[in-house]
Amino acid sequence: MRATHWRFLVRRLVGAVLTLLGVSVVVFVVLRVIPGDEITVMLGTEAAGLTDAQRASLEAYYGLGDPLVVQYFGWLGNVLTGNLGVSLRSGQPVGGLIANALPITVQLAVMATIIGVALGLAFGMLAASRPGGLRDATAQGFGLLGLGTPNFVVGAVLIAVLSTQFGYFPSAGDYVGFFESPAANVGQQIFPAITLGTALAAIVMRTTRGSYLDMWQQDFARTAVGKGVHPQRVRWRHVLHNALIPIVTITGIQFGYLLGGTVVVEEIFSLPGLGRLVLTGIVQRDFAVVQSTVLVIAALFVLVNFLVDLLYALIDPRVKLS
Repeated sequence: MRATHWRFLVRRLVGAVLTLLGVSVVVFVVLRVIPGDEITVMLGTEAAGLTDAQRASLEAYYGLGDPLVVQYFGWLGNVLTGNLGVSLRSGQPVGGLIANALPITVQLAVMATIIGVALGLAFGMLAASRPGGLRDATAQGFGLLGLGTPNFVVGAVLIAVLSTQFGYFPSAGDYVGFFESPAANVGQQIFPAITLGTALAAIVMRTTRGSYLDMWQQDFARTAVGKGVHPQRVRWRHVLHNALIPIVTITGIQFGYLLGGTVVVEEIFSLPGLGRLVLTGIVQRDFAVVQSTVLVIAALFVLVNFLVDLLYALIDPRVKLS
């Protein structure tokens, strides 16, 4: 491995660590600002019967009475050793809860990305093939609709029309794992994936159209056509290949946003993924669950961006890792 590659890896690793530390501090502080008492939330109405000594004992047991700095570094130290803590609400290890929810969210994000990129590339190429024509207007209209429609509206329409009226795919129910029943699993995930991937499709469409038209006007494309290379070969072999870099960039960034954007979609479709885990943790003031889950989502975001950077060099060797 070249020295440039090592410098790139070290720089990105340091940046990733600083990013995750910043996320951990922000989440930790924000959660402590939210009004409410964790002991009351944990015990419900039974908390009213606690004596002061019993409440103080519970706070000491869970470390809730320590200064915030002590609580933060205590939690961070445990995270670094692989101990993500215990859920105050369920009493289960947070690591186990995240391990159960993570595959569901990753699968949802991957399916949404596949749908979004496939639709975006198709509509983008359609728009770029006849700029200013009917195809272009149709594709641009699709893009505006996708960008301007919130996820929860798309999800509600899919549930109300396709799921409730026509019975296509369930909109809720007990979650079925992929290895338990692949068909049922994909059926449960397809509408959430479409809901999540609609905005991505619009973004990819606009990026594809702009990048493709820009590359088509470059000297290398005109030179190839001037030398007698068939225009279709130039379009698919050279122009599209060079237009892929911004598409890969935007797709990688949006994949990270998709991981964090599953909160609403998973709640709408009752999917027990990371988004729903975070939302439930916030409602129940389950600090250990929220802190660790957000940190995992941030780590995935950083990892995806790192992989996208590496992919640049594979698509275009002229891109330097610097």
